[in-house]
Amino acid sequence: MTAQQNTSLASFTGDAQPYGGGDPYADYRTADLPFTQYANLADRQLGAGVVAANDEFFAQRENLLVPEPAEFDPEHFGHKGKVMDGWETRRRRGVSADHPWPTEEDHDWALIRLGAPGVIRGIVVDTAHFRGNYPQAVSVEGASVAGSPSPEELLADDVKWTTLVPRTPVGGHAANGFAVSTEQRFTHLRLKQHPDGGIARLRVYGEVVPDPAWLAALGTFDVVALENGGRVEDASNLFYSPATNTIQPGRSRKMDDGWETRRRRDRGNDWIQYRLVDRSQIRAIEIDTAYLKGNSAGWASVSVKDGEDGEWREVLPRTRMQPDTNHRFVLPEAAVGTHARVDIFPDGGISRLRLFGTLTEDGAAHLAARHQELGG
Repeated sequence: MTAQQNTSLASFTGDAQPYGGGDPYADYRTADLPFTQYANLADRQLGAGVVAANDEFFAQRENLLVPEPAEFDPEHFGHKGKVMDGWETRRRRGVSADHPWPTEEDHDWALIRLGAPGVIRGIVVDTAHFRGNYPQAVSVEGASVAGSPSPEELLADDVKWTTLVPRTPVGGHAANGFAVSTEQRFTHLRLKQHPDGGIARLRVYGEVVPDPAWLAALGTFDVVALENGGRVEDASNLFYSPATNTIQPGRSRKMDDGWETRRRRDRGNDWIQYRLVDRSQIRAIEIDTAYLKGNSAGWASVSVKDGEDGEWREVLPRTRMQPDTNHRFVLPEAAVGTHARVDIFPDGGISRLRLFGTLTEDGAAHLAARHQELGG
């Protein structure tokens, strides 16, 4: 097991006050966590899952990855006790009446499959509503295992686990954040709570690093999709929803599953800038306004640039958008670039952007070299 440097950004310890009524988040402890600009690699929409846990007596392990904030109902009790929206294990006990306390080594664990393998930049262990029943400390390890391993295979002696968050005290009813500086590609995590307790949510922020062999086998694919390694670099406005929604898998299922800006009262326009998986040739474009009916973009255009210092070239001119519609465009010739930008006029939103193409020869070589460098 290899220990890596880690920085705790939000050092909360100790119990929160017992719930006294009103808004349960009124006394929730949190802090500014700069790594949340990255995608959540443990997003269920990307295919993440909690594949196993040693104990989930009070609350199920799957709750860890629910996308919404944890809820709290003070009057909701079941046959096993208070029903909590998180992962909660039973209280550990010692070996005898003379030694009734857990040992220093006692802990509970959960195995998490990341939805998209990648380099982890930060982790949030959220103990929302676990005010006096949270773990004393947590630790997180990462592993890179090819294919679709079973829990038994992940727990085998030949799997190398790297410490991303060493055993660190945490606080109750708080967003406990940890920066991670390990330059390595991970597919799975092992979350430990010492010695027992409850965790509401787990968020794993980082950069997707796709498998070059898989992309090569696909041939033509979406070169800006989050699951393939595309990412949002900047956006003009994030008032109603994150720009990353536009490169999530699948079609939007409701209005806030896309990107929507506030109403403009000037002569400007809104935009999103993306970095592609690597240098690519784009041949077709989809702009979807699903579920955006009275608030879809009026017009949209797409531009591409080649390299950080390249100039933007419009490859799809300003085109009228229809509400709640998937618009498809075949480009007259392939557009080569490393970055893309969608401009909407004057404001409103789109739900998805798809840029279909292939990696260039040098783009494929660069991606393969990075994948190997990161231990993929």
